[in-house]
Amino acid sequence: MKEVPGEPPRRHRRDPEGHRAAILEAARHAFAERGYARTTLRDIARRAGVTHGLISRHFSSKERLFLAAVPGNRDLERIVAGDPATLPDRIAHGFVQRMETDAVNDPLVALLRSAASDERTAAHLLVAMQESSVAVYRSVLSPDAPGEPGDDLDTRIALLGSHLMGVTFSRYIARTEPLASMPPERLTEHLTRTLRHILFD
Repeated sequence: MKEVPGEPPRRHRRDPEGHRAAILEAARHAFAERGYARTTLRDIARRAGVTHGLISRHFSSKERLFLAAVPGNRDLERIVAGDPATLPDRIAHGFVQRMETDAVNDPLVALLRSAASDERTAAHLLVAMQESSVAVYRSVLSPDAPGEPGDDLDTRIALLGSHLMGVTFSRYIARTEPLASMPPERLTEHLTRTLRHILFD
């Protein structure tokens, strides 16, 4: 394959894990620099030194690649693991800590900002986020277990996501009061209470 001046050389070795790691690293940088909506798979392929088709083989879509690359979604499995009774506490703490550290690169911020300029793109990202989240939450929450969500688990998970998106918009994008200046510890307390109500009441 002929190399293009100014572009990184293509990787010719058969190294699936190395290719995947390079794609994820390139994706993280591209999304951070250009935002979700303006980043293309071809740009990521160029940065990673791989072909566009190789990205498609590792990740079925731009949405799936984004969710695999950014911190928020990657951390969800770690956050939900543990006692279901304290799940709201872990979600609230993890969400606030993540957003206070790097809100600009968070998937919820990317989703909400995309919605303002490209509803179709935002809708595709939301569907991918919901599918991923439902799978993770279902791994720790049984619809039939005592004291846990009933057969409306999917509805409760969707409401949980919508609640976090509302907080994200108010505090980290629009920066409206009283959420904008609320101490992180206080926000975590409020979220723990509201998330417990959504999941279990």
